[in-house]
Amino acid sequence: MDFMKDRSAPIGVFDSGIGGLTVVKHLIDALPNENIVYFGDTARVPYGSKSNDTVIEYSIQNTAFLMEFGVKAIVVACNTASSVAIESLRSKFDVPVIGMIEPGAKYGLGYTSNNKIGVIGTRATINNNAYSHQIKELSNEVEVFESACPLFVPLAEEGWVDHPATWAVAAEYLAPLKKAGIDTLILGCTHYPILRAVIQREVGPDIKLVDSGIAASYSVVKELTERDILNKSNSQGSHIYYVSDVPTTFQFVASLFLGKEITNIHKVETDYISSLFSIKK
Repeated sequence: MDFMKDRSAPIGVFDSGIGGLTVVKHLIDALPNENIVYFGDTARVPYGSKSNDTVIEYSIQNTAFLMEFGVKAIVVACNTASSVAIESLRSKFDVPVIGMIEPGAKYGLGYTSNNKIGVIGTRATINNNAYSHQIKELSNEVEVFESACPLFVPLAEEGWVDHPATWAVAAEYLAPLKKAGIDTLILGCTHYPILRAVIQREVGPDIKLVDSGIAASYSVVKELTERDILNKSNSQGSHIYYVSDVPTTFQFVASLFLGKEITNIHKVETDYISSLFSIKK
């Protein structure tokens, strides 16, 4: 396709909400010259409590929207969508599709010394055994211990990064993983890096934390390099943000997750996003 030859074509990134902005932050750090178009489906968040079929449908719609910008790659900056929708997206769209699960699993395997890896994520990610299946495909010597931590999402969005309530919740969620003797913990939700300090404090300094967003950004660099479609420009890339709703706390949470204030925000109607599924079927 022609856009595959266009090095300046943007990278498309989508998430169920704004947690994916932590992934955008890592992408900007790793690829400062790349143009990025982000879509956060804030009107239909969360994906973690929805059925797999619904998550796949929404993911196809989100990707179809980003394809309208002539993107040269899609980053599924949502562990829930990555756990169920990657193969559907790869079969329907002729661009590289990078999710969170495979990169996070590979990096987790690279860190572990005792072959005991913990994974925390949304209920959907954990119930789908997304990381354990991926890790087992890569190595059958590793034990994987998974735990759903749904309350971490609202705590991160409240900015409660150093709050007694967060400490108490972290202690409850992480106790079984500590007891299992893990030496590596994969943060299988893009919200969780916001609570990294609390999580590290609770599990102790000897347990290595793996940010799936950082791992995914490295995979994007590798994919674009191998396909020879890196943007060769010396100028800073442009970053445009689309959302399906603008919650009252959006600016605060977005700046918390991205590490800087967002000004280039556009709202797109959910009805339009929904219509793209039938167009692309």
